[in-house]
Amino acid sequence: MPVDSILANPVFFRHVLEELYDGVYIVDTSRKILFWNKGAERITGYTSEKVLGKCCADNILMHVDNRGKKLCLEGCPLHETLKDGLDREVSVFLHHSDGYRVPVLVRISPLRDSEGRIIGAVEVFSDNTKLDRSMRTIRKLEKEAFRDPLTSVMNRRYGHTFISLKLHEMKSLELSPLGLLFLDIDHFKKFNDLYGHQVGDNVLVMVAATLKNILRSEDLVCRWGGEEFVIALPESSLSMLENVAERIRILVESSIFTENMDSMRVTVSIGGSLGRVDDSADTLINRSDQMMYRSKQAGRNMVTIEGVS
Repeated sequence: MPVDSILANPVFFRHVLEELYDGVYIVDTSRKILFWNKGAERITGYTSEKVLGKCCADNILMHVDNRGKKLCLEGCPLHETLKDGLDREVSVFLHHSDGYRVPVLVRISPLRDSEGRIIGAVEVFSDNTKLDRSMRTIRKLEKEAFRDPLTSVMNRRYGHTFISLKLHEMKSLELSPLGLLFLDIDHFKKFNDLYGHQVGDNVLVMVAATLKNILRSEDLVCRWGGEEFVIALPESSLSMLENVAERIRILVESSIFTENMDSMRVTVSIGGSLGRVDDSADTLINRSDQMMYRSKQAGRNMVTIEGVS
């Protein structure tokens, strides 16, 4: 039989659709399900007998997006394609017959008659479980790669990228300045020399925890290196920068812990500056670092903010 004869045979196409590994179903303009292949049965757990003749709007698969929005009831991409005739592709979670959610990539296309009128739609969906798991693993590894393993705050590499991004947003969107604080633990070497590196590590962890508990969700704290930390505060002001820095200084100073009956008081020297339109990440960081050294020179356990007398 010639190939063109095979291709002209509707039974052939039905067989091809039936055997596809991906899920395929076809609906009419009222969204009544007319075709449901074996791939759809495998991915969803619903047999064709249970779904044929029913309306996908009956919320059989209960599609939701990653925010839990019920798409079958609001914002159904299949319904939108039936209205405007546009192809769509979206990642959603469907409801398996056993009750759990399955991540799927959905592709929808309209079906038209010989005169171009929309008479239905076809939805093809692929099991995204492995991809979804892989992406979550990648995101986790990326996050770990940018996190300081000792203190659990972000590392210098991430901090530099964050500061560059926030400076760009500040300039392009004409936002309030990005505020930056540069912090150094005073006399840190003595903790290591007198009590050992484990105590020094404990000091770093304590300071990092204090910083994280003070800041807003949109702020960033990162370990810059050794006993240095950098804190970025988007959409800041001189008064805000000064208030946050002073609060950090006071709370760190009041955190006293004991090692071998010795009470240890930790203090920090802080410098800060606001971002300017001509700043790069490096110039803003260096300027804040210089302010920190002024705090050191003035006797330590102090805050120096550029522009504040």
